[in-house]
Amino acid sequence: MAEKSLLTILKRRLNYNQSMNLNFSSAKSLANFPKITIVTSSFNQGEYLEETILSVLDQNYPNLEYIIIDGGSTDNSVEIIKKYEKQLTYWISEKDNGLYDALNKGFSKSTGEIMAWINSDDLYHKKSLFTVAEIFSTFPKVQWIQGLPSFVNENGTLISVSNFKKWTKYNYFLKDYKWISQESCFWKRDLWEKANSKLNDTCQLAGDLDLWLRFFDYAELYSVAIIFGAFRLRSNNQMSLEQMPAYENEAEYILNERLKKINPEEKRNLKKIISYQNFFGKIPWIRSKMYKNYLNNLQYPPSIYFDRYSQSFKMNEN
Repeated sequence: MAEKSLLTILKRRLNYNQSMNLNFSSAKSLANFPKITIVTSSFNQGEYLEETILSVLDQNYPNLEYIIIDGGSTDNSVEIIKKYEKQLTYWISEKDNGLYDALNKGFSKSTGEIMAWINSDDLYHKKSLFTVAEIFSTFPKVQWIQGLPSFVNENGTLISVSNFKKWTKYNYFLKDYKWISQESCFWKRDLWEKANSKLNDTCQLAGDLDLWLRFFDYAELYSVAIIFGAFRLRSNNQMSLEQMPAYENEAEYILNERLKKINPEEKRNLKKIISYQNFFGKIPWIRSKMYKNYLNNLQYPPSIYFDRYSQSFKMNEN
């Protein structure tokens, strides 16, 4: 009996030590991955919602905070959400006041160091969250990034990827705002807090543009030549298809309101940029001499790219 008791104690001790080692390894592993918050808002999007959810969960990112805010759907959306609720940090289904109200509800529950939202018909590409975490960890001063905009069809098949483009607030001041793609954007919580920790829920359609404008007041947007998320191009029942004129009108109003508040330095730079575009840039021998000054006035940040030889991300000033 004594031998059996001793053997039992030793087995228990061994199991305890193994459990402690696993917990320590898990904690150590999580410490290497910044917590990423993803919020999805949805209303009667049962046709695409599950594919969106799986594009987040199948990342298998070890420090994920995933929040879903449903607007009281009457289709099969709640059934789909319940299927994955054990893997969600938080979810609720109740009536809301639209997309940006729903997103604010979700972000108010969040604690992640890195933040983003993915709409209920869009997708994340494989391993995107690992790439995002690596970029932010490699470049601690970077507060906000955007990947290449990419597009899938109704079946979820990748159909196109947009060209690489850098952005600054001056693009927006010049009404060149199409498009900083929300499904490819990620930002630090510090930036979110500086920009008032919420989306403007008085906006009906262009709340993303309003947020980007506020972000530009505090940080540069770094473009990355990688696809993170995909926008789904649908043939009907989609705001970007059916309400584009209304979006443009709201965007125009938001931009005009911001232009009323530009400071003297912004005004000087904007004047130089417009002069180049309207006059100097059209004269070949002057254009070549002044192009560098033109870029300096636009104040583009460096781009971030993947170096195949070092297998790491680097910054390119060009």
